[in-house]
Amino acid sequence: QDFNGKCEFSRRWCHLHDGIFSYYESNTSTVPNGEMRVQEIVSLVHNPIDAHGFTSTFEVYVESERLYLFGLDNPEGIKEWVKCIAKSFLPLAAEGLLSHDFERLGRLQYKGGLNLERAKEGWFALEQSTLYAYLEGSEKEEAIHLRKLQELSIQGDNEVLVLVERRRTLYIQGERKLDFLGWVAAIQKAAGSSGDTLSEQQLTDTDVPVIVDRCIDYITQCGLSSEGLYRKSGQNSKTTGLLEVLRRDARKVRLKEGEHQVDDVANTLKRFFRDIGDGLFTKDWLVTSSLEDEKEKISRYRRLLNGLPGVNRATVKALINHLYRVQCFADMNQMNTHNLAIVFGPTLFQTDGQDYKAGRVVEDLIRCYVDIFSVDEEEMRKQQEEITAIMKMRIAGSSSGTQQAGDFICTVYLEEKKTETEQHIRVPATMTAEELVFEILDRRKIVMKEKDFWSCFEVNEREEAERPLHYSEKVLPILHSLGKDSYLVVKRQLSMDSMLLYLASKVGDSKHGMMKFREEKNLLGLGLSTGFHDRYFILNSECLRLYKEVRSHKPEKEWPVKNLKIYLGIKKKARPPSCWGFTVFFENEKMEKQQWYLCCDTQMELRAWFATFLSVQHGGNIWPSESSKIRASRIQQDSRLGNISLIPLRGNESEMRNSVAAFTTDPLTVRLGLRQQRACRVEQTPLTRHSSHTQAHVCERRGNTV
Repeated sequence: QDFNGKCEFSRRWCHLHDGIFSYYESNTSTVPNGEMRVQEIVSLVHNPIDAHGFTSTFEVYVESERLYLFGLDNPEGIKEWVKCIAKSFLPLAAEGLLSHDFERLGRLQYKGGLNLERAKEGWFALEQSTLYAYLEGSEKEEAIHLRKLQELSIQGDNEVLVLVERRRTLYIQGERKLDFLGWVAAIQKAAGSSGDTLSEQQLTDTDVPVIVDRCIDYITQCGLSSEGLYRKSGQNSKTTGLLEVLRRDARKVRLKEGEHQVDDVANTLKRFFRDIGDGLFTKDWLVTSSLEDEKEKISRYRRLLNGLPGVNRATVKALINHLYRVQCFADMNQMNTHNLAIVFGPTLFQTDGQDYKAGRVVEDLIRCYVDIFSVDEEEMRKQQEEITAIMKMRIAGSSSGTQQAGDFICTVYLEEKKTETEQHIRVPATMTAEELVFEILDRRKIVMKEKDFWSCFEVNEREEAERPLHYSEKVLPILHSLGKDSYLVVKRQLSMDSMLLYLASKVGDSKHGMMKFREEKNLLGLGLSTGFHDRYFILNSECLRLYKEVRSHKPEKEWPVKNLKIYLGIKKKARPPSCWGFTVFFENEKMEKQQWYLCCDTQMELRAWFATFLSVQHGGNIWPSESSKIRASRIQQDSRLGNISLIPLRGNESEMRNSVAAFTTDPLTVRLGLRQQRACRVEQTPLTRHSSHTQAHVCERRGNTV
């Protein structure tokens, strides 16, 4: 219950001895008013000062779903009680957690690593924005930096808390609902931005605030050539609203073309730096800007940079690197080094233009970026290549009249995922999958024959599955939703001819039959099978129904067809009984997500089911009848321009730079190594056809998260 003042507390004499915590009417009483065994305690909470009317309070959650609240006006006394109680119920191996000034400590069920079948017991301590964990089988505690999480979400009906780090996903569930909800609220609060300083913001792996990273990434993609970038002011109401959303939870925000304007995002970035509590720089930087000796000035800047806190230093480097790129497009955006310094000097030093030296510091940092930030020759060369490439694209777009503001640049592969098959494509909001295919084929001078069913596939390496995009699907939303283990590839859809023949001979638009079914295990492990089981399915234009057996009258499950995404292939870890299977993702309007697997006995059955799925989802129109005419009417573009990306949407910076280097000399001369087609039984299991897809990927599942 909630306690709002001392009047709601009862004074008791408390006693902890031999694994039992007792409380008495007074210190002379012999019979306790109540007691609890320390083995029943599931968590302990040290509340903030004056949380419940007392100077200090702590809460005890027990297995019977009861909550006890104790208070004292002596902070040191409360701290001693908390440590003693914690030590009494913590296992010996986890006593290292007591070294932290925790606000919440206790045991929780969790799943992680490569084995997600069984929930394990772990001990956790939350201190500020760090969650310390002693996990089963670990020799020492682990630290999870909550503000650096890539994702934090709740699955099910507030049943599982999902923490996604760079190299690990952890699923946490509580033994008791009351206690678990307290953990969820505490972790969510700790993972958010908690103040006005840089270190209190949500951070990327490189210690750059997510707010800064999101804005810089969007402007790099959409606005480097925008005239008056950072000088023009966006709409004040939109800037205020966007900054509020980013401050609330920047991790969830995705800046998208059409929804956000370049000037609004640029203004949001400036306002963030202007309002930040600690600022990026100190007055020592202003003094350094007055030095006349260039070498001494650069040396002093370096020392000041190294003396900054880690987050500040990483943020300065990310911002100056961005401004260095912006001034490379000064001929288009009219923002040279001096103009950028005029705009950002007062903003970063928060001087409101009262000290001209602030602009001089920013100008020095941009002008001497290479020396001050110790950028080596190789890194600089690659960065120059990237800048040259994007300038070529802008020039090509403006000269042909086809440049559209906000176009995204992405990497698409031809036939298979190899460096030499990369194609870097500008993707406008209107581009369909069919147009993307034509763009790739035109660049490679590939002639589409009558029975060549070239398609664009979305490949999910983590799930070892792929999905052919419908020819009318817009590509840009797919790019926005791709995970780090996914990419696009253009290749022939070998089964399309047989699927078209099947649909042409088929009566009606429905299908029914037996398939083997397995649902991706719910993280709580409730009510779900651990293997594949025979189930009867009925598919029509409205929904997919699952029955326990043919004679069943009432379906066990039912899903609207419009909310399903069907991928060919099943990951080996799921142990499918045959190689003819689907991975199915479901997501409804409430953002509830499910994932399951379907297996057929034969390749013919798989093609029949997949053809029916495509047919009912797209009104019977699974392949365009006028492809040749559409392609012939397309304007042929110079494939030498506009096919190198500055920042591909997929892949890390190193991969992107290698790709750019490979195409710098002349993209048309890069040899395309076409693989030999293998005639084998696994034709319709796409990911087994390519050697690049048969690798073992050590990564975490996210349960029902897609």
